[in-house]
This record gives sequence, C-alpha cells and structure tokens, in this order.
Amino acid sequence: MRRFLLLYATQQGQAKAIAEEICEKAVTHGFSADLHCFSESDKYDLKTETAPLVVVVSTTGNGDPPDTARKFVKAIQDRSLPADFFAHLRYGLLGLGDSEYTYFCNGGKIIDKRLQELGAQRFYDTGHADDCVGVVLDLGLELVVEPWIDGLWAALTKHFTSVGGKEEMSGTLTAASDASPRTDPVALELLHVESQVELLRLDDSRKKDSEVLEQSAVNKESSALAADFESSLTRSGPPLSQASLNIPALPPEYLQACLQEPLGQKTNFSYQPGDAFNVICPNSDSEVQDLVQRLQLADRLEHRVFLKIKADTKKKGAALLLFLRAFLRALVDHTSDGAERRRLQELCSRQGAPDYNRLVRDARACVLGLLRAFPSCRPPLGLLLEHLPKLQPRPYSCARYFLNLTTIGLIFQITISPRTTNFFHLPNDPSAPVIMVGPGAGVAPFIGFLQHREKLQEQRPGGRFGAMWLFFGCRHKDRDYLFREELRHFLKCGILTHLKVSFSRDARVGEEEAPVKYVQDHIQRHSKQVARVLLHENGYIYVCGDAKNMAKDVNDALVEVISKEVGVEKLEAMRTLATLKEEKRYLQDIW
Repeated sequence: MRRFLLLYATQQGQAKAIAEEICEKAVTHGFSADLHCFSESDKYDLKTETAPLVVVVSTTGNGDPPDTARKFVKAIQDRSLPADFFAHLRYGLLGLGDSEYTYFCNGGKIIDKRLQELGAQRFYDTGHADDCVGVVLDLGLELVVEPWIDGLWAALTKHFTSVGGKEEMSGTLTAASDASPRTDPVALELLHVESQVELLRLDDSRKKDSEVLEQSAVNKESSALAADFESSLTRSGPPLSQASLNIPALPPEYLQACLQEPLGQKTNFSYQPGDAFNVICPNSDSEVQDLVQRLQLADRLEHRVFLKIKADTKKKGAALLLFLRAFLRALVDHTSDGAERRRLQELCSRQGAPDYNRLVRDARACVLGLLRAFPSCRPPLGLLLEHLPKLQPRPYSCARYFLNLTTIGLIFQITISPRTTNFFHLPNDPSAPVIMVGPGAGVAPFIGFLQHREKLQEQRPGGRFGAMWLFFGCRHKDRDYLFREELRHFLKCGILTHLKVSFSRDARVGEEEAPVKYVQDHIQRHSKQVARVLLHENGYIYVCGDAKNMAKDVNDALVEVISKEVGVEKLEAMRTLATLKEEKRYLQDIW
C-alpha cells in the first residue's frame, strides 16, 4: 500500500482530529498514513523520509505554531542548515487559523515557508482553513476542510504515479515562491508582517461536476421549500421528508466507560511570577443534572468516569475525548421513535445539509438541547463521551483573583494544572529596566512581577534595581480599574517607577493635558523614554492581553516609536523589534 507520513501540530485538538480524519480516509483511497504528532520526534525523521509528507497545523497566540511544534520549528529555523536540507521532501500542508486574528494561519505559514527555504517542494497546494467560517469537527467540516482533503487523494495518486515514472515530476510539483528566501535572524517576525488576514479560498475545482450540480439542486429545493414550509429542528417537509437519503456510515464505538467511587487527590507544584495555571471551568450544574437524569445516572453523580479504548477497536489513531463529530449520526441508532429517527437521519445526510447548517451549526445547538429535542434518544455514556468536545483549559495568571465560588455552604471544586510552556518571566538581572503593557485583565501577571520585586527589595535593601513602567488601560476609571489600591501602593513605595493609565470611555483622564484612550497612545506619548529603555538600557518589554487588537496596536506603536526616535524607516524599526523578540526582550502573553 502507498505510504505517506502524516504529521500534525495541535493546541486544542482540532488539527489532531482532522489528521485522524485523513488517516481513516486514507485506507479507502488505497493509501497508508503513518500518523504522528510533531512532538513525537523519535517516531519519524524528515532528514531521511522518502514518502510524501502531509502536515496539518493550527495557530496559537499571536500567530505562533502550537506548543507541540515549537521544538520542530526551532530546529528548522537553524540558519546553519543548507538550502537543500529538505530537497528530497515532497509535502502538502493544511493550516488552521482564525481570520479575526491578525496573523491568520501563521503557524502553518511559518512551517510552509521554512520547508521551501530548505528545498522541500509541494506536491499539493497549501490550504488555509478559517475557524471564523466554520472549522468544526462535525458535518460542517465538509464546508471548509473537506474540499482540501478530497483533493489530497488525487494529488497523492499523481505524486506516486510520477515517482513510478509514468509522469514527469515537474508536472506534479507546485513551484516554490519566486522570491528569494530570507535567511536573516528576523525572518520569522517579518513573516508576521507579510501575513495578511484572509478567508479560506480552497480550490473546489477538484469536485466532480455532478457533485456541484447536486448541491445546486439541493439549494434550489431548499429555497422553494422555505417559501411554503419552515422546517424546524424536529420536523421537515417535502421534498426532504420524502427524499432518499445519503447517510454517512456509522463508525464503530471505541470507548469503554467505567464508573468508580470518587477518590481524593492533592497535587503540589512550584511556580514563579509570570507563570499561569490552566483552569478547567466546570459545566453548568443545572445542565449536568439534566444530562445525568437523561442518562439515568443520577444515583452515581459523584462517581469518577474512567475511559479506556476498547481492545478490539480498529479505529486508527483512536484517542480519548475527541472533538464533537458526526454526533447526530451517532444518535440515530439510539433513537426509538420512528419520526425522530428519520429527522436525525435527514439532518446528518447530504440532502439535509441546509437544515443542518441553519438549525444545528449556525444555531449552535448544544448536546443537551439535541437530547431534549429528541426525547426517545438515549445514547450510552461511552458513546456520548466519544463525541463530546473536551473542556478546554483557560490560562489564568498567578496573581489573578477567582470569583468566590462558595454559595450557601457549597464549595465548588475546580481542576488546575501548571501551564506547559511558561516563558513570561522577569529578567534574571533585577537591574534591567522593565516596561509592562497590560490593559484590562492583562495586568494580572504584572501584579505578580511587582509583588516579587517588592520582596526582592526587602531582602536586598542596598541592591540595584531597574525602573519598572506599567501602561494600564480600561474603559472606565470608576468601574474597571483593576488592582487600583495595589498599584497605588507599589507606586507610593517606589516599586513601580512609572504608572500610565488610560480610560477609553471616559471623557477626561485626570491631570493629563489631553485624553489618552489606549495604552498604545501612552506609549507614543512617552516615546523617548520607551526608546531609551529598550535601545540604550538593554531593557525588557512585556505585553499581556488581547491578541486581536491590542497586541497589534502596541506593536505598531513600538514601530512608530523606534522609527521616530532613531530616525529610521519603518521596515528597519520592524527589524529592530524582531531582534528584541529573538533576544527574549520583547515578550507577549496574549490570547
């Protein structure tokens, strides 16, 4: 069987689930996929790999590759590598991203660009999938990622055919960029500059004409239907209710769920200022109660659920707690009422795609809502857990306060763990000046910084400590000024050297000569001091908070500051900032 290497890099599980989807479909198309995470470097070797490579990679933070790919990216960014290091490699790449963020799909673009710089060539066009228009691991998947996956099989077939001598290799490969590759130390940051927000533009030309016509017919029928009858989640009308349905096959169950008595657990771990904890926020108690009642598990509500993969499963890449996919299809076989069963079949069929999009995907129907809509449906716990999306951890800085979760004598328990990649730390040398930019909740880690500095100065009364600047911003001074008393204390005792606060929704800003709305405005107002700290005093700048707008605006303001104070063009100022990032003196913790 024709083999290809399939690598994924995931932050929250989407890229992994899509890679598993590709792995499962490969067999039906006559291929064998060797599936691994980028972090499993002991299981593959791209330096000697002769099979074609398929990559699925998501984007996190401010356009960065996922944590699972950081080691790989760092290795291939080694500028001592020769330009033909990957000349033997043929690859296809699918990048996942969100066009609401500035550096759309940049995790994939970074890997894509560097592979080409090292001589690798594409056997298949790169895809950029936009989470903003529906990268969801259910039937909505076919609207975004499926066209790329569908075209992959033809591209792989063409590659293997040409390798076998039946076609010229030049007809198979996609030419690399005409632009000469950058090899300076700031290439990674300049790639950020080049990245533009774009929506998914996948090549649908690979679809057969019959499929296009079929979908067009479905759309026309749906429009005609809407004029006479408004379908709902639980019922439909002609022609859908009378149509023969193309229903996807049901994959075999692969999880076994066991319930056991609860066990007490305690875990201790160390941390330092700037670190964060991953917090698993619990589901709504009322929804959980409703769900366990529906599953007839109310008498075992306090039990722990242990999951294991069934020994006889044939599912490739079987893993615990995958994202939601084909949930409606799974419910069909556990629904006793005929009318409800038919409606579920319609919603998971090709013919029912318009209803599914409108009533399930676009309406953001939840698991409990679907079970309430179809009361005769009673799925087993194990199957339900196969299709439930995993609760995603939310990072909270050490200094951030939690809401008081004690009500009427009931204490809610939350699950926390150390964040795997903590890099947002104060410099080892306390004499280095520090600039902190943290509007809104982004100020939280800086409270930890200031608390730590206060302790250090108490322990070393004659020590040399650098200046500490804080640029804080919020909407209203009276309602949103977080840690106001703490910041006043740090300023009064000299721990905090400069505090610059802006209020975006207040008409005036205290004693300022003119209103300053945002932190980036204050940075530009103090451009001489900021430039001096960063460029002449070997200082550090930390930015924490919103990635969609604030982080980009602050970056742009720093470009303006450097350009103005040094007297250089903006491109050179961008290079200077990129160098600060390379030196770990410009650090961001953004979301």
